[in-house]
Amino acid sequence: MKELLKYLGVIILLAGVVCLVIYALSAPHNWLLVTALVLEVIGILTYIIINKYVE
Repeated sequence: MKELLKYLGVIILLAGVVCLVIYALSAPHNWLLVTALVLEVIGILTYIIINKYVE
């Protein structure tokens, strides 16, 4: 379980990238951009915090 926890931030970042791809390819809605931004910020912070405190 700790191995999956180490990659939680990266998984969240990939979800943000998926939102950006959907925005670029098919549905240009602003809520997709906002969702991608939120997921990217949360993913980066999660990655930093988890890798700093979880060994």
